Formats: sequence, structure tokens, C-alpha cells
Amino acid sequence: MSEETETAQGPVVRDRRRIDPQTGQPREQAPAQPAPAAGGDAPAQPAAPSVGGPDDGAADAELEAAQALAAERLEELQRLNAEYVNYRKRVDRDRDVARAAALSSVAEALLPVLDDVHLARQHGDLTGPFAAIADKLEATLGRFGLERYGENGEPFDPAVHEALMHSHSDEYEVATCVQVLQPGYRFGERVLRPARVAVADPQG
Repeated sequence: MSEETETAQGPVVRDRRRIDPQTGQPREQAPAQPAPAAGGDAPAQPAAPSVGGPDDGAADAELEAAQALAAERLEELQRLNAEYVNYRKRVDRDRDVARAAALSSVAEALLPVLDDVHLARQHGDLTGPFAAIADKLEATLGRFGLERYGENGEPFDPAVHEALMHSHSDEYEVATCVQVLQPGYRFGERVLRPARVAVADPQG
């Protein structure tokens, strides 16, 4: 059916078949035209996105602000971590000092007992079960750091010796402990009691 001309007497019939009935060839389709907007205006075209507009500057400012905040929080975290590490070291050091002070106080209170044990052993009076008990006591205190010192013939050191007697002798070139009257005790680096000794000074 051919396309008829529109008249005022009847409806207009348009042939929209894709295949031409006379030639059998497909017809070319005209591109669809968008319907005009109300008022006869052409349809508005979408605006192309702008590049480098004010939105990019705002995004850069926000990124810089976020980076600055992250750097500030990292610095605060590092400072808190350093303070915590120093606190742990200080607590550990204080705990060790308190422990050493407590042990040295106990050992210092037992010095008279240790003196009696030492004298009894020197005179051969420490025998039987009491000898075993004394050995255990000294071994236990030794494991905690208590040390007895003072020997005949060692150089006199006023930092660890207390001279109760003085004499002169040609046998020694320096002041020497010739007799230990009472042994000394130290706990680690701390001297609980200096060794009380008789000292021989060189002649002249």
C-alpha cells in the first residue's frame, strides 16, 4: 500500500513496512527525531563535564586537610607509644630496685645469725643437723645475691674494709689485710657491712 497524502476528509495512513512490496528490498529507516519539548523548544542537550573547575580545587583542599590530620594523628600515636615504652622501663627498673632493697634488708637482718654460723664453723662446733641447716641457709641467701668476703693477704680497700688495727711491716709494699676479724657482706654492688680487718702498713 503506497503512502497516501493527508487530507481533511479522512485519516492518513502511512506505510511503515521495512520491506518494499514492489522491489522486495529493505527500506532505509530515517533516524527518529526527538519529540519537541513543550512550547516548541528543542530538547536540551546534557552539559559536558567541566575539567579543572572549582570542584577540583575543593577536592584537593579536602585531600590536603585529610593528609595533615593523618600526619598529626600518627605523630600523636608515636609520642604515646614512646611514653608508654618509657613508663614500662621505669616501672621495671623501680620494681627491680624495690626487690633488691627488700632482699638486702632481709639479708642484713640475718647478718648476726650468719656471724654465729661462721664462728661456729671456724671452731668446729657446727656439726650434725645444724650444719646442714646452716649450709642451706647460706646457699639460699647466696642464690639471691648475698656474698661474704674478706681474706687474709688481700690489699686494704677503704671502700669495702674497715681497719680496726694497724701495724707496720717490711713484708708489704701496700697496706694489706693481715687478719680478718669479722667478714664483710655485700648484696650485689651494695656493701651491707664492710669487712673488719687488721691492717699492716709498709714501713716508712
